[in-house]
Amino acid sequence: MPIRTPHGRSAAYRAMWAWPLRSPLRLALTTAVVVAVAVGATFAIAALGPRGTGNGPDASGGTAASAARRPDAPRTPTPTVLPPVPELTPSPLPLSAAPDAAVETAARWAAAWVRPRPGTTPQQWLDGLRRTTTDEYLGVLSGVDPDNIPATRVTGEPRPVRVAARSVQVEVPTDKLKLIVLVVRTEDGWRVAGYDRE
Repeated sequence: MPIRTPHGRSAAYRAMWAWPLRSPLRLALTTAVVVAVAVGATFAIAALGPRGTGNGPDASGGTAASAARRPDAPRTPTPTVLPPVPELTPSPLPLSAAPDAAVETAARWAAAWVRPRPGTTPQQWLDGLRRTTTDEYLGVLSGVDPDNIPATRVTGEPRPVRVAARSVQVEVPTDKLKLIVLVVRTEDGWRVAGYDRE
C-alpha cells in the first residue's frame, strides 16, 4: 500500500513529478513532449471537428460552402483578380472622312486661342473660346493666363491628322508652334475638348 504524505499525495506521484526536475535535460525533454502532445491534439480536434461553427472566418458562408461541396450544386467560379481592361482607343478612319465642321471648329478655336491683343482681359479671352469649347474644357482653360501663350497668330490651314467616328485631331500651325486640337462631337455640335503642342 503506498505511503501517504501529510498532504495526501502518494510517494509515487511525487516521484513522477520529481523526475523532470532532477536535470535541465530531463526538464527540456519533458517540456518538448508536453508541447508536442498539445499541438497534435489541437490539430486532431481541428481536423475532425465540424467546419463553419461560427467561430472561424468562414462562419457566415457555412451554408454556401456546404452547398458548394454537394455534387448536384451548381458551381460558380469566384474571380479573385479583375481581368485586364484593354486601352480604349477610337477606331481610326481615313483622313478624308474628317467632317468639314470639325476642321473649321479647330481653326476658329486656334484663332481665338493665340495670345490676344494687349489690354484683353483673361475673361474676354475665355469668352472668345466659349462657342467652340466644351464646358468641361472651358473650366480647365479658365486657369490659363493668355499673356503667357507664345503664339500670336495662325499661319496656315488646318488639316486633320487623326479621325474617328466622334472625334478628330486637327493640326493648326502658328507662328511659334503647331497645335494638335482635339475636336469632339457633342449635342451642341463639334467642340474642342483639348490640345497638344508640337
